Amino acid sequence: MEIEDWAASSAGSSDSEVTLPDSDNEDHCYAYGDLPKLQFRKGGSKARWKEELGMAEIISNKGRMWITTGIMRSGKLYSFLEDTLFMAEIGALHLLDEMDKRIPLEDIYKKVAEGVGGSSWESFEVYRHLKSLGYIIKRHGVCWSMKHDKNVPAFVEGESENGSEERVSVTEITELLSTMQIKDARLVFDVYPPNSKFRKSNPGKPMFILCINSGNPPTKKQIKDLEGQCEGIPLKFCYVEHGRVSFFSFNEIELAVLP
Repeated sequence: MEIEDWAASSAGSSDSEVTLPDSDNEDHCYAYGDLPKLQFRKGGSKARWKEELGMAEIISNKGRMWITTGIMRSGKLYSFLEDTLFMAEIGALHLLDEMDKRIPLEDIYKKVAEGVGGSSWESFEVYRHLKSLGYIIKRHGVCWSMKHDKNVPAFVEGESENGSEERVSVTEITELLSTMQIKDARLVFDVYPPNSKFRKSNPGKPMFILCINSGNPPTKKQIKDLEGQCEGIPLKFCYVEHGRVSFFSFNEIELAVLP
């Protein structure tokens, strides 16, 4: 078994500042290990929270970070709750309600704690850690864009590429998101290496697929089953304890034989 611990405490004492590969002079970086320092910039990105989707619709995107954040559906940009909270924490996003009033950061934390949109505090800790190190992340099983995948749900009402109106009900969206809840050992995130030339329309294969293990260590059968779902892409496991994020993978799976 190979264990990796990537400088890993979201609530630790490290004060090193990490530069994201797709940031520019307008995008300040998250000082990993520090408490979020909100610096709302004039002309920053804005999003409107969609309660029925459990996601945010980006209504004004500023800066290059959106090149690697959010999914495209029917010509609109949406962000999952972990994307939304991360961007809000670093001061790059104002999240608004239906009345165009800013939603406080504390309320976004509550949504994560309540598991809104298939999120969890554990998965956000992992997302924030990897994102702060420059990795590109998306939820496993959700395509960046519908452009090259006709089977991906639209999430919203709009026009498809052939001009016909398409509509996905709230029930369908809820069912899709409910399958993303972290239960035992399951595939959660696709992780791509830092890449300034990354494009959602042609992302390539992930560097690895991440399974967040929230309980006991995975069984041999679970590991085999999960590896079978990865289609040859490396599988890594992640464990979060008291804000500390550890990653590990298995080279061989053997059970001790009693004498």
